Amino acid sequence: MRLRLALLGAAASAAAIALQPALAQTAPADPNATAQGDVSVTVYNNGQALVQDVRQLPIASGRSTIAFPDVSAMIRPETLSFTAEGTGIVEQNFDFDLLTPAKLIEKAIGQDVTLIRTNPATGQETRERARVLSTAGGTVVQIGDRIEVLRDDGLPVRVIFDRVPPNLRARPTLSVTLESRRAGTRPASIRYLTPGLGWSADYVALYDEAKGAIDMQGWVTLTNSTGTTYHRANTLLVAGNPAGNNGSPVVRGRPVPQPPRSSVGPGMVPGTETADRERLGDFYLYPIAERTTIANNQTKQVSFLDVQGVPARKIYGRTVGWLASDSQPVNVQSQIAFSSSRDGGLGDALPAGAVRFYQRDRTGTPQFIGENGIGHTPMGSELALTTGDAFDVFVQAEVEKRDRITSADYERTARYRVTVNGQQVREVQIDRTVDYWRTTMRYTLTNAKPEPVEVELVQAGLDRGWWSQDLRVPSEDLPGTQLSLDRRKYVVTVPANGKREVRVTYETRY
Repeated sequence: MRLRLALLGAAASAAAIALQPALAQTAPADPNATAQGDVSVTVYNNGQALVQDVRQLPIASGRSTIAFPDVSAMIRPETLSFTAEGTGIVEQNFDFDLLTPAKLIEKAIGQDVTLIRTNPATGQETRERARVLSTAGGTVVQIGDRIEVLRDDGLPVRVIFDRVPPNLRARPTLSVTLESRRAGTRPASIRYLTPGLGWSADYVALYDEAKGAIDMQGWVTLTNSTGTTYHRANTLLVAGNPAGNNGSPVVRGRPVPQPPRSSVGPGMVPGTETADRERLGDFYLYPIAERTTIANNQTKQVSFLDVQGVPARKIYGRTVGWLASDSQPVNVQSQIAFSSSRDGGLGDALPAGAVRFYQRDRTGTPQFIGENGIGHTPMGSELALTTGDAFDVFVQAEVEKRDRITSADYERTARYRVTVNGQQVREVQIDRTVDYWRTTMRYTLTNAKPEPVEVELVQAGLDRGWWSQDLRVPSEDLPGTQLSLDRRKYVVTVPANGKREVRVTYETRY
Protein backbone atom coordinates (compact mmCIF):
# COMPACT_ATOMS: atom_id res chain seq x y z
CA MET A 1 0.00 0.00 0.00
CA ARG A 2 2.85 2.43 0.82
CA LEU A 3 4.44 1.65 -2.53
CA ARG A 4 1.22 2.40 -4.37
CA LEU A 5 0.78 5.71 -2.56
CA ALA A 6 4.36 6.67 -3.36
CA LEU A 7 3.85 5.89 -7.03
CA LEU A 8 0.63 7.86 -7.12
CA GLY A 9 2.46 10.77 -5.57
CA ALA A 10 5.16 10.51 -8.22
CA ALA A 11 2.54 10.36 -10.94
CA ALA A 12 0.82 13.41 -9.48
CA SER A 13 4.04 15.40 -9.68
CA ALA A 14 4.54 14.30 -13.25
CA ALA A 15 0.97 15.13 -14.14
CA ALA A 16 1.43 18.65 -12.87
CA ILE A 17 4.34 19.09 -15.32
CA ALA A 18 2.99 17.20 -18.29
CA LEU A 19 -0.53 18.57 -18.24
CA GLN A 20 0.19 22.28 -18.03
CA PRO A 21 0.22 22.89 -21.80
CA ALA A 22 -2.82 20.70 -22.40
CA LEU A 23 -4.99 22.19 -19.66
CA ALA A 24 -4.11 25.75 -20.54
CA GLN A 25 -6.38 25.48 -23.59
CA THR A 26 -9.52 24.34 -21.74
CA ALA A 27 -9.33 25.09 -18.02
CA PRO A 28 -10.47 28.60 -16.99
CA ALA A 29 -8.02 30.72 -15.02
CA ASP A 30 -10.62 31.41 -12.36
CA PRO A 31 -11.04 28.26 -10.21
CA ASN A 32 -14.69 29.22 -9.67
CA ALA A 33 -15.35 29.65 -13.38
CA THR A 34 -17.38 27.05 -15.25
CA ALA A 35 -18.35 26.08 -18.75
CA GLN A 36 -21.96 25.73 -17.63
CA GLY A 37 -24.59 28.15 -18.85
CA ASP A 38 -28.05 28.81 -17.49
CA VAL A 39 -28.48 25.79 -15.18
CA SER A 40 -31.73 24.48 -13.71
CA VAL A 41 -31.75 21.51 -11.34
CA THR A 42 -34.83 19.56 -10.28
CA VAL A 43 -34.06 17.28 -7.34
CA TYR A 44 -36.24 14.35 -6.30
CA ASN A 45 -36.44 12.42 -3.03
CA ASN A 46 -35.33 9.17 -4.66
CA GLY A 47 -31.70 10.24 -5.05
CA GLN A 48 -31.80 11.44 -8.63
CA ALA A 49 -32.12 14.83 -10.32
CA LEU A 50 -32.94 16.40 -13.67
CA VAL A 51 -30.26 18.82 -14.89
CA GLN A 52 -31.02 21.31 -17.66
CA ASP A 53 -28.15 23.44 -18.99
CA VAL A 54 -28.49 26.08 -21.73
CA ARG A 55 -25.16 27.30 -23.17
CA GLN A 56 -24.35 29.82 -25.90
CA LEU A 57 -22.13 27.87 -28.31
CA PRO A 58 -20.54 28.59 -31.70
CA ILE A 59 -21.70 25.79 -33.98
CA ALA A 60 -20.05 25.29 -37.37
CA SER A 61 -21.94 24.48 -40.53
CA GLY A 62 -21.99 20.79 -41.45
CA ARG A 63 -20.70 18.09 -39.13
CA SER A 64 -18.78 19.07 -35.98
CA THR A 65 -18.16 17.85 -32.45
CA ILE A 66 -18.87 20.01 -29.43
CA ALA A 67 -17.65 19.22 -25.91
CA PHE A 68 -19.75 19.90 -22.83
CA PRO A 69 -17.46 19.88 -19.78
CA ASP A 70 -18.80 20.28 -16.25
CA VAL A 71 -21.60 17.73 -16.53
CA SER A 72 -22.37 15.22 -13.79
CA ALA A 73 -19.78 12.48 -13.40
CA MET A 74 -22.72 10.12 -12.76
CA ILE A 75 -24.76 11.17 -15.79
CA ARG A 76 -27.12 8.60 -17.22
CA PRO A 77 -26.19 9.00 -20.91
CA GLU A 78 -29.29 7.18 -22.13
CA THR A 79 -31.45 9.99 -20.68
CA LEU A 80 -29.65 12.79 -22.56
CA SER A 81 -31.64 15.22 -24.66
CA PHE A 82 -29.89 17.82 -26.87
CA THR A 83 -31.56 20.67 -28.74
CA ALA A 84 -30.17 23.57 -30.79
CA GLU A 85 -31.87 25.43 -33.61
CA GLY A 86 -31.03 24.08 -37.05
CA THR A 87 -29.00 21.12 -35.79
CA GLY A 88 -29.41 17.39 -35.43
CA ILE A 89 -27.47 15.02 -33.19
CA VAL A 90 -25.42 12.28 -34.86
CA GLU A 91 -23.50 10.74 -31.95
CA GLN A 92 -22.76 11.36 -28.30
CA ASN A 93 -19.95 10.23 -26.01
CA PHE A 94 -19.47 10.61 -22.30
CA ASP A 95 -15.87 10.60 -21.03
CA PHE A 96 -15.93 9.79 -17.33
CA ASP A 97 -12.32 8.56 -17.06
CA LEU A 98 -10.93 11.48 -15.04
CA LEU A 99 -7.32 12.58 -15.07
CA THR A 100 -5.72 11.19 -11.89
CA PRO A 101 -2.20 9.96 -11.05
CA ALA A 102 -3.41 6.35 -10.94
CA LYS A 103 -5.14 6.67 -14.32
CA LEU A 104 -2.03 8.23 -15.88
CA ILE A 105 0.09 5.25 -14.83
CA GLU A 106 -2.55 2.75 -15.99
CA LYS A 107 -2.96 4.41 -19.39
CA ALA A 108 0.84 4.47 -19.86
CA ILE A 109 1.12 0.66 -19.98
CA GLY A 110 3.13 -0.22 -23.10
CA GLN A 111 4.41 3.33 -23.48
CA ASP A 112 7.68 5.03 -22.60
CA VAL A 113 8.03 7.51 -19.75
CA THR A 114 10.94 9.33 -18.16
CA LEU A 115 12.02 8.48 -14.60
CA ILE A 116 13.82 11.20 -12.68
CA ARG A 117 15.67 10.09 -9.53
CA THR A 118 17.24 12.55 -7.10
CA ASN A 119 20.27 11.64 -4.98
CA PRO A 120 19.31 12.80 -1.46
CA ALA A 121 22.97 13.33 -0.53
CA THR A 122 24.05 15.45 -3.49
CA GLY A 123 20.75 16.60 -4.95
CA GLN A 124 21.90 15.40 -8.38
CA GLU A 125 19.18 14.22 -10.75
CA THR A 126 19.46 11.29 -13.14
CA ARG A 127 17.07 10.59 -16.01
CA GLU A 128 16.20 7.25 -17.57
CA ARG A 129 13.72 6.21 -20.21
CA ALA A 130 11.48 3.35 -19.10
CA ARG A 131 8.62 1.39 -20.58
CA VAL A 132 5.65 0.72 -18.27
CA LEU A 133 4.82 -3.01 -18.31
CA SER A 134 2.24 -3.41 -15.53
CA THR A 135 0.53 -1.57 -12.66
CA ALA A 136 -1.13 -4.59 -11.01
CA GLY A 137 -0.07 -4.47 -7.35
CA GLY A 138 2.80 -2.09 -8.20
CA THR A 139 4.51 -0.49 -11.16
CA VAL A 140 6.76 -2.74 -13.27
CA VAL A 141 8.99 -1.01 -15.82
CA GLN A 142 11.64 -2.05 -18.35
CA ILE A 143 14.82 0.07 -18.38
CA GLY A 144 17.15 -1.02 -21.14
CA ASP A 145 17.86 -4.73 -20.61
CA ARG A 146 16.52 -4.96 -17.05
CA ILE A 147 13.06 -5.28 -15.50
CA GLU A 148 12.56 -3.19 -12.40
CA VAL A 149 9.81 -2.70 -9.85
CA LEU A 150 9.64 0.85 -8.58
CA ARG A 151 10.30 0.46 -4.87
CA ASP A 152 9.08 2.45 -1.92
CA ASP A 153 12.62 3.07 -0.63
CA GLY A 154 12.15 6.70 0.30
CA LEU A 155 14.23 8.00 -2.62
CA PRO A 156 12.60 10.84 -4.57
CA VAL A 157 11.29 9.56 -7.90
CA ARG A 158 9.25 11.44 -10.47
CA VAL A 159 7.56 10.14 -13.59
CA ILE A 160 7.39 12.39 -16.65
CA PHE A 161 4.75 11.55 -19.25
CA ASP A 162 5.20 12.53 -22.89
CA ARG A 163 1.52 13.33 -23.39
CA VAL A 164 -1.92 13.12 -21.85
CA PRO A 165 -3.91 10.07 -23.02
CA PRO A 166 -6.69 11.33 -25.29
CA ASN A 167 -9.47 9.59 -23.35
CA LEU A 168 -8.58 11.13 -19.99
CA ARG A 169 -10.37 14.33 -19.02
CA ALA A 170 -9.70 16.83 -16.27
CA ARG A 171 -13.47 17.12 -15.80
CA PRO A 172 -16.44 14.91 -16.71
CA THR A 173 -17.13 15.80 -20.34
CA LEU A 174 -19.97 15.07 -22.72
CA SER A 175 -19.14 15.35 -26.43
CA VAL A 176 -21.84 15.57 -29.09
CA THR A 177 -21.37 15.19 -32.84
CA LEU A 178 -23.79 17.48 -34.68
CA GLU A 179 -25.02 18.11 -38.19
CA SER A 180 -25.89 21.79 -38.60
CA ARG A 181 -27.56 23.56 -41.52
CA ARG A 182 -25.83 26.87 -40.74
CA ALA A 183 -22.95 28.33 -38.79
CA GLY A 184 -23.28 30.73 -35.89
CA THR A 185 -23.56 31.11 -32.12
CA ARG A 186 -26.88 30.02 -30.67
CA PRO A 187 -28.33 28.58 -27.45
CA ALA A 188 -27.76 24.84 -27.09
CA SER A 189 -29.64 22.94 -24.41
CA ILE A 190 -28.74 19.63 -22.78
CA ARG A 191 -31.02 17.79 -20.40
CA TYR A 192 -30.19 14.61 -18.48
CA LEU A 193 -30.93 12.60 -15.34
CA THR A 194 -28.26 11.89 -12.76
CA PRO A 195 -28.11 10.13 -9.39
CA GLY A 196 -25.97 11.65 -6.66
CA LEU A 197 -28.21 14.66 -6.00
CA GLY A 198 -30.80 14.25 -3.27
CA TRP A 199 -32.67 16.12 -0.62
CA SER A 200 -34.67 15.58 2.52
CA ALA A 201 -36.44 17.77 5.01
CA ASP A 202 -35.17 18.41 8.52
CA TYR A 203 -37.38 19.98 11.16
CA VAL A 204 -36.38 21.70 14.38
CA ALA A 205 -39.24 21.98 16.90
CA LEU A 206 -39.02 23.90 20.19
CA TYR A 207 -41.67 22.51 22.56
CA ASP A 208 -43.16 24.65 25.34
CA GLU A 209 -44.97 22.27 27.69
CA ALA A 210 -46.44 25.06 29.84
CA LYS A 211 -48.00 26.82 26.85
CA GLY A 212 -48.82 23.60 25.01
CA ALA A 213 -47.21 24.81 21.80
CA ILE A 214 -44.26 24.28 19.48
CA ASP A 215 -42.23 26.62 17.29
CA MET A 216 -41.08 24.77 14.20
CA GLN A 217 -38.52 25.50 11.51
CA GLY A 218 -38.25 23.38 8.38
CA TRP A 219 -34.98 23.03 6.50
CA VAL A 220 -34.27 21.53 3.11
CA THR A 221 -31.06 19.49 3.33
CA LEU A 222 -29.56 19.18 -0.15
CA THR A 223 -26.58 16.90 -0.86
CA ASN A 224 -24.41 16.66 -3.97
CA SER A 225 -22.06 13.76 -4.70
CA THR A 226 -22.22 13.85 -8.51
CA GLY A 227 -18.59 14.94 -8.93
CA THR A 228 -19.67 18.29 -10.39
CA THR A 229 -20.57 21.70 -8.98
CA TYR A 230 -23.72 23.36 -10.33
CA HIS A 231 -23.15 27.11 -10.45
CA ARG A 232 -25.96 29.58 -9.74
CA ALA A 233 -28.57 26.96 -10.42
CA ASN A 234 -32.28 27.60 -10.46
CA THR A 235 -33.21 24.82 -8.02
CA LEU A 236 -36.57 23.09 -7.66
CA LEU A 237 -37.25 20.32 -5.12
CA VAL A 238 -39.94 17.72 -5.73
CA ALA A 239 -41.51 15.95 -2.75
CA GLY A 240 -42.17 12.47 -4.05
CA ASN A 241 -40.59 9.39 -5.57
CA PRO A 242 -41.19 9.17 -9.33
CA ALA A 243 -40.58 5.66 -10.60
CA GLY A 244 -37.85 4.89 -13.11
CA ASN A 245 -35.79 1.77 -13.84
CA ASN A 246 -37.95 0.09 -11.21
CA GLY A 247 -36.78 2.80 -8.84
CA SER A 248 -33.09 1.91 -9.31
CA PRO A 249 -31.10 4.00 -11.79
CA VAL A 250 -28.11 2.24 -13.35
CA VAL A 251 -24.80 4.04 -13.75
CA ARG A 252 -22.12 2.42 -15.90
CA GLY A 253 -23.66 -1.02 -15.46
CA ARG A 254 -24.20 -0.80 -11.69
CA PRO A 255 -27.50 -0.04 -9.92
CA VAL A 256 -27.47 3.03 -7.73
CA PRO A 257 -28.88 2.34 -4.22
CA GLN A 258 -32.10 4.20 -3.55
CA PRO A 259 -33.47 5.44 -0.22
CA PRO A 260 -36.53 3.60 1.09
CA ARG A 261 -39.91 4.99 0.16
CA SER A 262 -41.52 7.07 2.87
CA SER A 263 -44.54 5.60 4.62
CA VAL A 264 -47.19 6.71 7.05
CA GLY A 265 -46.03 6.28 10.63
CA PRO A 266 -48.23 4.74 13.34
CA GLY A 267 -48.67 8.14 15.00
CA MET A 268 -50.07 9.89 11.90
CA VAL A 269 -53.65 10.30 10.67
CA PRO A 270 -53.50 11.56 7.05
CA GLY A 271 -55.10 14.93 6.39
CA THR A 272 -57.50 16.03 3.65
CA GLU A 273 -56.42 19.65 3.04
CA THR A 274 -54.65 20.96 -0.07
CA ALA A 275 -51.51 23.00 0.60
CA ASP A 276 -50.92 26.34 -1.13
CA ARG A 277 -48.02 25.03 -3.17
CA GLU A 278 -47.52 24.28 -6.83
CA ARG A 279 -48.09 20.66 -7.73
CA LEU A 280 -46.67 18.59 -10.57
CA GLY A 281 -48.87 15.57 -11.11
CA ASP A 282 -49.12 13.97 -7.68
CA PHE A 283 -46.03 15.72 -6.28
CA TYR A 284 -45.58 18.99 -4.40
CA LEU A 285 -42.92 21.45 -5.54
CA TYR A 286 -40.61 23.32 -3.18
CA PRO A 287 -38.65 25.95 -5.16
CA ILE A 288 -35.57 27.58 -3.63
CA ALA A 289 -36.26 31.30 -3.83
CA GLU A 290 -32.87 32.44 -5.15
CA ARG A 291 -30.34 30.87 -7.46
CA THR A 292 -27.79 28.90 -5.50
CA THR A 293 -24.49 27.14 -6.15
CA ILE A 294 -24.63 23.42 -5.27
CA ALA A 295 -21.00 22.49 -4.71
CA ASN A 296 -19.75 18.93 -5.15
CA ASN A 297 -19.42 16.97 -1.90
CA GLN A 298 -21.48 19.58 -0.11
CA THR A 299 -24.51 19.56 2.16
CA LYS A 300 -26.61 22.71 1.87
CA GLN A 301 -29.58 23.76 4.00
CA VAL A 302 -32.29 26.23 3.01
CA SER A 303 -35.25 27.25 5.17
CA PHE A 304 -38.76 26.56 3.87
CA LEU A 305 -40.95 26.61 7.01
CA ASP A 306 -41.00 28.89 10.06
CA VAL A 307 -44.11 28.77 12.26
CA GLN A 308 -44.55 29.80 15.92
CA GLY A 309 -47.14 28.89 18.54
CA VAL A 310 -48.55 25.73 16.97
CA PRO A 311 -50.82 23.95 19.49
CA ALA A 312 -49.18 20.77 20.75
CA ARG A 313 -49.57 18.36 23.64
CA LYS A 314 -47.60 15.62 25.26
CA ILE A 315 -48.95 12.08 25.15
CA TYR A 316 -47.84 9.05 27.14
CA GLY A 317 -48.59 5.79 25.41
CA ARG A 318 -48.01 2.05 25.58
CA THR A 319 -49.18 -0.69 23.23
CA VAL A 320 -49.43 -4.17 24.73
CA GLY A 321 -48.65 -6.75 22.06
CA TRP A 322 -51.24 -9.41 22.95
CA LEU A 323 -52.89 -11.12 25.90
CA ALA A 324 -49.73 -12.04 27.77
CA SER A 325 -47.78 -10.98 30.86
CA ASP A 326 -44.84 -8.59 30.98
CA SER A 327 -41.91 -10.00 32.89
CA GLN A 328 -41.30 -6.52 34.35
CA PRO A 329 -42.75 -3.00 34.13
CA VAL A 330 -42.21 -1.25 30.79
CA ASN A 331 -41.59 2.47 30.25
CA VAL A 332 -44.37 4.24 28.42
CA GLN A 333 -43.42 6.21 25.33
CA SER A 334 -43.39 9.99 25.41
CA GLN A 335 -44.97 11.56 22.33
CA ILE A 336 -45.67 15.09 21.13
CA ALA A 337 -48.87 15.53 19.15
CA PHE A 338 -49.62 18.40 16.76
CA SER A 339 -51.38 19.12 13.48
CA SER A 340 -50.32 20.23 10.01
CA SER A 341 -53.75 21.79 9.33
CA ARG A 342 -54.27 25.32 8.07
CA ASP A 343 -56.27 26.36 11.15
CA GLY A 344 -54.52 25.49 14.40
CA GLY A 345 -51.56 23.76 12.82
CA LEU A 346 -48.45 24.20 10.71
CA GLY A 347 -50.48 25.05 7.63
CA ASP A 348 -48.38 23.21 5.08
CA ALA A 349 -47.71 19.86 3.47
CA LEU A 350 -44.62 18.33 5.07
CA PRO A 351 -42.05 16.49 2.94
CA ALA A 352 -40.44 13.40 4.45
CA GLY A 353 -37.64 13.97 6.95
CA ALA A 354 -36.56 13.97 10.57
CA VAL A 355 -38.22 16.05 13.30
CA ARG A 356 -35.93 16.97 16.20
CA PHE A 357 -37.52 18.26 19.39
CA TYR A 358 -36.00 20.65 21.89
CA GLN A 359 -37.28 21.99 25.21
CA ARG A 360 -35.96 24.78 27.44
CA ASP A 361 -34.49 23.91 30.83
CA ARG A 362 -34.80 26.08 33.94
CA THR A 363 -32.16 28.48 32.67
CA GLY A 364 -33.99 28.94 29.37
CA THR A 365 -31.46 26.96 27.35
CA PRO A 366 -32.99 24.68 24.67
CA GLN A 367 -32.07 21.02 25.24
CA PHE A 368 -32.53 18.11 22.85
CA ILE A 369 -35.31 15.73 23.97
CA GLY A 370 -35.65 13.33 21.04
CA GLU A 371 -36.33 12.89 17.33
CA ASN A 372 -38.43 10.87 14.95
CA GLY A 373 -39.09 10.61 11.24
CA ILE A 374 -42.16 11.41 9.17
CA GLY A 375 -43.16 10.37 5.68
CA HIS A 376 -44.64 12.71 3.11
CA THR A 377 -47.49 14.24 5.12
CA PRO A 378 -50.46 16.08 3.56
CA MET A 379 -51.78 19.24 5.15
CA GLY A 380 -54.43 18.67 7.80
CA SER A 381 -52.76 15.56 9.20
CA GLU A 382 -52.62 14.72 12.90
CA LEU A 383 -49.19 13.60 14.06
CA ALA A 384 -48.00 12.03 17.31
CA LEU A 385 -44.23 11.54 17.22
CA THR A 386 -42.41 9.48 19.81
CA THR A 387 -39.47 11.30 21.39
CA GLY A 388 -38.33 8.53 23.74
CA ASP A 389 -39.23 6.52 26.83
CA ALA A 390 -40.71 8.32 29.84
CA PHE A 391 -38.42 8.10 32.86
CA ASP A 392 -41.15 8.21 35.54
CA VAL A 393 -44.15 6.41 34.03
CA PHE A 394 -44.44 2.62 33.68
CA VAL A 395 -47.05 0.04 32.70
CA GLN A 396 -46.99 -3.65 33.52
CA ALA A 397 -49.52 -5.86 31.76
CA GLU A 398 -50.31 -9.21 33.43
CA VAL A 399 -52.70 -12.06 32.85
CA GLU A 400 -54.53 -12.12 36.17
CA LYS A 401 -56.82 -15.02 35.27
CA ARG A 402 -57.38 -17.21 32.24
CA ASP A 403 -60.14 -19.82 32.10
CA ARG A 404 -61.50 -22.16 29.49
CA ILE A 405 -65.27 -21.72 29.06
CA THR A 406 -67.84 -23.71 27.11
CA SER A 407 -69.63 -22.48 24.07
CA ALA A 408 -72.80 -22.24 26.14
CA ASP A 409 -71.10 -19.92 28.64
CA TYR A 410 -69.70 -17.95 25.75
CA GLU A 411 -73.16 -17.38 24.24
CA ARG A 412 -74.47 -15.91 27.53
CA THR A 413 -72.22 -12.87 27.02
CA ALA A 414 -73.51 -12.12 23.53
CA ARG A 415 -74.84 -8.75 24.71
CA TYR A 416 -71.23 -7.69 25.32
CA ARG A 417 -70.15 -8.19 21.76
CA VAL A 418 -68.04 -5.39 20.34
CA THR A 419 -69.24 -3.55 17.25
CA VAL A 420 -66.76 -1.94 14.89
CA ASN A 421 -67.67 1.13 12.79
CA GLY A 422 -71.30 0.76 13.78
CA GLN A 423 -71.70 -2.68 12.21
CA GLN A 424 -73.64 -5.30 14.13
CA VAL A 425 -71.90 -8.57 14.92
CA ARG A 426 -73.41 -11.53 13.07
CA GLU A 427 -75.65 -14.03 14.80
CA VAL A 428 -73.85 -17.23 15.80
CA GLN A 429 -75.34 -20.62 15.05
CA ILE A 430 -73.76 -23.35 17.16
CA ASP A 431 -73.12 -26.48 15.12
CA ARG A 432 -70.61 -28.07 17.45
CA THR A 433 -69.06 -27.62 20.84
CA VAL A 434 -66.19 -25.12 20.77
CA ASP A 435 -63.89 -24.09 23.61
CA TYR A 436 -63.50 -20.40 24.34
CA TRP A 437 -61.25 -18.43 26.67
CA ARG A 438 -62.00 -15.77 29.24
CA THR A 439 -58.87 -13.72 30.04
CA THR A 440 -58.71 -11.02 32.68
CA MET A 441 -55.83 -8.59 32.12
CA ARG A 442 -54.51 -6.41 34.94
CA TYR A 443 -52.63 -3.27 33.88
CA THR A 444 -50.62 -1.62 36.64
CA LEU A 445 -49.60 1.97 35.88
CA THR A 446 -47.17 3.89 38.08
CA ASN A 447 -46.33 7.60 38.03
CA ALA A 448 -43.38 9.18 39.84
CA LYS A 449 -44.14 12.67 38.55
CA PRO A 450 -45.43 15.37 40.92
CA GLU A 451 -48.49 15.85 38.68
CA PRO A 452 -51.05 13.40 37.28
CA VAL A 453 -50.59 12.06 33.76
CA GLU A 454 -52.83 10.51 31.15
CA VAL A 455 -51.63 7.32 29.49
CA GLU A 456 -53.11 6.05 26.24
CA LEU A 457 -53.04 2.30 26.80
CA VAL A 458 -53.68 0.17 23.72
CA GLN A 459 -54.30 -3.57 23.89
CA ALA A 460 -53.33 -5.12 20.56
CA GLY A 461 -53.28 -8.72 19.34
CA LEU A 462 -57.06 -9.16 19.66
CA ASP A 463 -57.52 -10.27 16.06
CA ARG A 464 -55.79 -13.61 15.46
CA GLY A 465 -57.42 -14.31 12.09
CA TRP A 466 -60.80 -14.76 10.45
CA TRP A 467 -61.70 -17.68 12.70
CA SER A 468 -61.28 -15.57 15.86
CA GLN A 469 -63.20 -12.42 14.92
CA ASP A 470 -65.83 -12.79 17.63
CA LEU A 471 -64.22 -10.68 20.37
CA ARG A 472 -66.25 -9.73 23.43
CA VAL A 473 -65.41 -7.49 26.37
CA PRO A 474 -67.83 -8.40 29.18
CA SER A 475 -66.04 -6.33 31.83
CA GLU A 476 -63.74 -3.30 31.88
CA ASP A 477 -62.90 -0.82 34.65
CA LEU A 478 -63.22 2.17 32.32
CA PRO A 479 -64.76 2.52 28.87
CA GLY A 480 -62.51 1.55 26.01
CA THR A 481 -62.52 2.63 22.37
CA GLN A 482 -62.29 -0.06 19.73
CA LEU A 483 -59.76 1.23 17.19
CA SER A 484 -59.99 -1.87 15.01
CA LEU A 485 -60.65 -5.59 15.29
CA ASP A 486 -57.13 -5.89 16.65
CA ARG A 487 -56.77 -2.84 18.93
CA ARG A 488 -58.71 -1.38 21.84
CA LYS A 489 -57.64 1.85 23.58
CA TYR A 490 -58.06 3.08 27.14
CA VAL A 491 -57.18 6.57 28.38
CA VAL A 492 -56.01 6.09 31.96
CA THR A 493 -55.40 8.94 34.43
CA VAL A 494 -52.61 8.04 36.83
CA PRO A 495 -52.41 10.20 40.00
CA ALA A 496 -49.33 12.17 40.94
CA ASN A 497 -46.74 10.06 42.77
CA GLY A 498 -49.13 7.15 42.66
CA LYS A 499 -50.36 4.14 40.76
CA ARG A 500 -53.53 2.78 39.28
CA GLU A 501 -54.71 -0.69 38.34
CA VAL A 502 -57.08 -1.31 35.46
CA ARG A 503 -58.76 -4.66 34.81
CA VAL A 504 -60.35 -5.74 31.54
CA THR A 505 -61.91 -9.13 30.73
CA TYR A 506 -61.79 -10.37 27.16
CA GLU A 507 -63.61 -13.40 25.76
CA THR A 508 -61.99 -14.83 22.67
CA ARG A 509 -61.80 -17.99 20.60
CA TYR A 510 -58.09 -18.42 21.27
